[in-house]
Amino acid sequence: MRQRRYPSDTTNAEWALLEPLLPKPACETSRGGRPEKHPRREIVDAIRYVVDTGCKWRALPADFPPWRTVWGFMARWAAAGIIGQIRDHLAGRIRRDMGKGPRAVATVIDSQSVKAAETVSRATRGYDAGKKINGRKRHLVVDTRGLPLMVMVTPADLHDAAAAKEVLFRLRLMHPEITIVWADSAYAGKLIDWAKQHLNLTIKPVSRPKDTSGFIVLPRRWVVERSLAWMMHARRHARDYERLVQHSETLITWAAITLMTRRLARKGATPSWPRNPVPAS
Repeated sequence: MRQRRYPSDTTNAEWALLEPLLPKPACETSRGGRPEKHPRREIVDAIRYVVDTGCKWRALPADFPPWRTVWGFMARWAAAGIIGQIRDHLAGRIRRDMGKGPRAVATVIDSQSVKAAETVSRATRGYDAGKKINGRKRHLVVDTRGLPLMVMVTPADLHDAAAAKEVLFRLRLMHPEITIVWADSAYAGKLIDWAKQHLNLTIKPVSRPKDTSGFIVLPRRWVVERSLAWMMHARRHARDYERLVQHSETLITWAAITLMTRRLARKGATPSWPRNPVPAS
């Protein structure tokens, strides 16, 4: 067993929350398979280490499993939708602890442009003239408490209103209970009518007060801006390094999962869902 020495390592309380949400190893299913060589906890610790420190996959410390093994688990779990399910389970638990229903009906959306490294292809990057950034744009949807519901990554030159059609379409499929989306003025205009007509979603823009300058805390919008700031605590997200946008979305979600597990672990939460709710990897 590897000695846990890094700040990003899971505590026993965090692992008690995460372990039941991971799929069963193939060797424990009816189909059978080889036993896994490396413990799942070490795989999760390695993924969290990359997200927290921002190191290259090939630069994983030697006390972790081989980087190709870790990357493979990250990619397979992401492709199977497991990471999104873990995020939703944890967010629902936190909402219940707050006295809310497990599913949100009101949400907030915003975007963040970040520079892209040379590993990002021209096809998945662009130039945001407003922010003067050549890279990618992260579109984040959170509930009114700042808990993430979904993230989508696009080239930075894609306007918020254009990207919002795809974001809101995915949101409607994943969370059909949502009725209201708070947003800034970039999401106003024709998008409001489109969302109401095609998705039955109400977009409510929150505009900046007139004749104001500098930083101002705006109602509703500050929640998603705070969540974006929390994600930036993970150094992997100071710049976008991922070749594939889906891997960028996955690692952003891992940063959110880490924040939520730490919050639940501090309160001594115990799992309230059945073990292995998703298929085996």
